[in-house]
Amino acid sequence: MTIIEQGSGPAPQAAPDLIKETTTQTFVKDVIEESKRQPVLIDFWAPWCGPCRQLTPIIEKAVRAAKGKVKLVKMNIDEHPAIPGQMGIQSIPAVIAFVNGQPADGFMGAVPESQVTAFIDKLTAGMPGTGEPNIAEILQEAEAVLAEGDAATAAQIYAEVLAADATSIPALAGLAKSYVATGAIEQAKQTIAMVPESKRSDAAVKAVQASIDLAEQAKAVGPVTELEQKVAANPLDHQARFDLATALNAAGNRAEATEQLLAIVRKDRKWNEDGARKQLVQLFEAWGPADEATIEGRKRLSTILFS
Repeated sequence: MTIIEQGSGPAPQAAPDLIKETTTQTFVKDVIEESKRQPVLIDFWAPWCGPCRQLTPIIEKAVRAAKGKVKLVKMNIDEHPAIPGQMGIQSIPAVIAFVNGQPADGFMGAVPESQVTAFIDKLTAGMPGTGEPNIAEILQEAEAVLAEGDAATAAQIYAEVLAADATSIPALAGLAKSYVATGAIEQAKQTIAMVPESKRSDAAVKAVQASIDLAEQAKAVGPVTELEQKVAANPLDHQARFDLATALNAAGNRAEATEQLLAIVRKDRKWNEDGARKQLVQLFEAWGPADEATIEGRKRLSTILFS
């Protein structure tokens, strides 16, 4: 475990909401409970500790620079020996990071500012500071807007996220998904091409890629009504039924698309090298694991395959 050092006494210049002293009696409230809201650094120090005095201004500056992502709580081990004793703190300065009510990391000794900053950055990665936009919440908003059918607005929100972080995989996947929803397949392909090769296995990226592939397939299969007539004329025309499923999915009829592919699997599981089942899997990937059509489709497919 890593641990940090800190300064000798209270810092009057420190913001009271970010930096404070604690006691044995208030430790649970100041550290344990508070760490369930954001990470808390507990700094064990003593008045006689020279390295503690060196670390104090460094760690306080780093905590203030984190803009509310982390708080600092200081404990004088001479006045309050019980907690450091229970935690096995044998040398100071020592800083322990608490997250969700539990010690998560730490460091010991007088360390340079760069190391303290790196420690806090690692601890708070992805967290918004006070007054900063919460990217996770913005992404959730975009996803909700897209689910409601407003792909254009969702695309604008995802674009705003990318303006702040051009490497955001959820935003890239979301923007591409928005383009697919509006039929802008080329723009979707250009957007998904911006995802690094190492991130292509991300579930959201794979889902969008599946949607793009399905949309491109749908361009070549013809209108739903013509394909329905073909299937009605020859129910064993598996290719026509396969194409009908592709067209139905493009039209938003997930349940019927699933039914057509399941019909092929029932009749001939090996048709087109297991093509109907593979297409179903691609549909499930594009729709997402939580989609009702995916859940129901997987259940029905399993019944056929394992009956």
